[in-house]
Amino acid sequence: MLMARRRRNAHLRNRPGKTAPSRPAFRYPHPTDARRGLISMLAASLLFSIMNACVFGASQADPAVPAAVVSFIRVVINLSLLLIPALFTGGLLALFGDLRPSLWWRGIFGATALMLSFAAIARIGAGEAAFLHSSSGVFLALLSPLVLGQRSSAGVWLAIGGSLAGLALLLSPHWNGDDRLGPSMALASGGLAALAYLMVARSGRSNPPSTVVFYFCLVGVFLHLVFFTWTSPHWPRGAAVWLWILGSGVAATGAQLLMTRAYQHAPAALLGAVGYTGPVFSLAWDMLLFGQRPGPKALLGCALVLVCGMTLPFLIARAQATRGALPEG
Repeated sequence: MLMARRRRNAHLRNRPGKTAPSRPAFRYPHPTDARRGLISMLAASLLFSIMNACVFGASQADPAVPAAVVSFIRVVINLSLLLIPALFTGGLLALFGDLRPSLWWRGIFGATALMLSFAAIARIGAGEAAFLHSSSGVFLALLSPLVLGQRSSAGVWLAIGGSLAGLALLLSPHWNGDDRLGPSMALASGGLAALAYLMVARSGRSNPPSTVVFYFCLVGVFLHLVFFTWTSPHWPRGAAVWLWILGSGVAATGAQLLMTRAYQHAPAALLGAVGYTGPVFSLAWDMLLFGQRPGPKALLGCALVLVCGMTLPFLIARAQATRGALPEG
């Protein structure tokens, strides 16, 4: 068989106007790609934490401004920072990418998660809301056996259990008090963010980061306008609140571009672990800028979520690698 193929290729090479079929060249991944992705994810986590701090700062500067108005202005700033350069360079049509459905679904899930996350931050603070929002990794691990049909190892279930225990400790002070809506919104935003991350992984394979973020902003503006038909928004007044909101929009734009680029360069397990630095940054901003200090239960819950959440992606990747190494049949 091999000799026959070689004779056929040699025959084609000798015929005029004919060329032998060539194999596509294999490209080894660049050795710095993973490092570049990890650095991008770390920078994105820092910028997301700055965004969260700015959102809480805006709610403190003008408590009358609803969280939906803050998230709407943030999305408009994000969209403007994408559209203005595209208009000047003639790249507006390129922002629409290949129009695949996962781009639109990423926008729907991501924009809804954003609205819920901003509302939660305004109610319970940036630090605890960020840790509850980080439950997206737990939701992904819980859904993978159902969606992908993959069995999880005992270590994965142990990490999931530890994360859930940490989330329960974070929720308990709020659940026993008057404000149950804030932590519930933060948890719901984590579930929707998990779905958005799946869409990023799909759409990002054939679209640049700017396209993925563009759809998020486009759908986000539409969802906010629909929401405003049912409510009468109170717009910010005063320079301080506008500075907080503008800071959130600029930080969010950079964070989303960096996060999308990170998922195109580095393994998801590494990025999932590095992403848990974001809630730590948010908690630090909460304590430094606003004097928000969680109680002992909440701090223990944060520690459990952090340790188990950072371990979970590696355990999942290891289980997948083990299944791939097993002989079939």
